[in-house]
Amino acid sequence: MSEIADKLSTTPHKLSAKGTDRSPKSARILIAVATYNEIENLPIFVERLVDTLPDVDLLVIDDGSPDGTGDWCEDQGQINPRIRCLHRKGKPGLGSAIIAAMQYAVENDYDVMVNLDADLSHPPEKIPELLEAWSGSEAEHTVVIGSRYVSGGGITGWPLKRHFMSRGINLYTRLLLGLPMKDCSGSFRAYPVALLRQIDFDSFLSYGYSFFEEILFHLRTNGARFVEVPFVFVERQYGSSKINMRKAMIAVATIFRLGLGRVLPF
Repeated sequence: MSEIADKLSTTPHKLSAKGTDRSPKSARILIAVATYNEIENLPIFVERLVDTLPDVDLLVIDDGSPDGTGDWCEDQGQINPRIRCLHRKGKPGLGSAIIAAMQYAVENDYDVMVNLDADLSHPPEKIPELLEAWSGSEAEHTVVIGSRYVSGGGITGWPLKRHFMSRGINLYTRLLLGLPMKDCSGSFRAYPVALLRQIDFDSFLSYGYSFFEEILFHLRTNGARFVEVPFVFVERQYGSSKINMRKAMIAVATIFRLGLGRVLPF
């Protein structure tokens, strides 16, 4: 695995003045992935990432994976500082892991943070298109969404039930939260860090899967613009999905509370 770290070290890390240049070639870019038992996927993901974008930093937020995912990441970080691992005890929730990454991006003055899954369902090769959409937007506070539900996007490997659930939660979210995008529930996104600085993460209701809908709600409240870039989601080949019916119902209830708050502010 040392070859991966060697690729990451080929170009020195460059600092850019905050807010002065949104070009992907000069911006400070953080790639963030949350992991739990992804030892089969993470080494492949990292290799594909550094083949695509050798000059970015990678932050892995690992919730104490018993399969050695965090240990593997820590070993790689000892070889090259571009790979960093945030170890957390227990399983406090996927949303809280992404919040931790966003806070890290703010504290370390990155320009943009790209979040995606480490299970290879989100192709790392697509990240440059998200970054180009972010940098090419006239609006500074543009959030770019890797979208399964715009022309050119799609999903492979899902049973009919999963398609139905995903379509349903997206329609439900758009209606209750008044969000304009087609894909509200995916996690493949590029966030401008200048906009993340304005978010009060202590006010969040969700630290689980509904975080991805809630963050869009807060970002829009703070003046975000949205662009959707199509991609094809491929169901994971290794490991198992962490979502279940209980987590899905918690997400539905949280979105309902957010929607109720729009009409009857607490």
